[in-house]
Amino acid sequence: MKYFFTRLKDRTRWSWQGLAATWRDEYSFRVWVWANLVSAILALWLPLGDGLRVLILVLGLLVLVAELFNTAIERAVDHTSTDHSELAGQAKDAASAAVALTAIAAGVVWIVGLSSLL
Repeated sequence: MKYFFTRLKDRTRWSWQGLAATWRDEYSFRVWVWANLVSAILALWLPLGDGLRVLILVLGLLVLVAELFNTAIERAVDHTSTDHSELAGQAKDAASAAVALTAIAAGVVWIVGLSSLL
């Protein structure tokens, strides 16, 4: 059991280090954090249904998760080689597209939610 908690402590520390490094080094991650803060405040303040509110909050977190994966892929690709590679570019573009599609999904939920208030 001691091993479990030691490993849990390590994993937690590594996760926070990754989050802190991404916050420090990635402008787009910081923008998404602030956008999600505004989104969360609005979702909690507006008279939305509980299901819609939860969906907005979870999709906001998924945008951040996608941005973390995008950052990880970009850094791994850039670390592997500084040479131009079509495959490396495609990997980075696909990761960026994942962020965009997740953000679009969150936007669609907001549109549906706001239209239900009218």
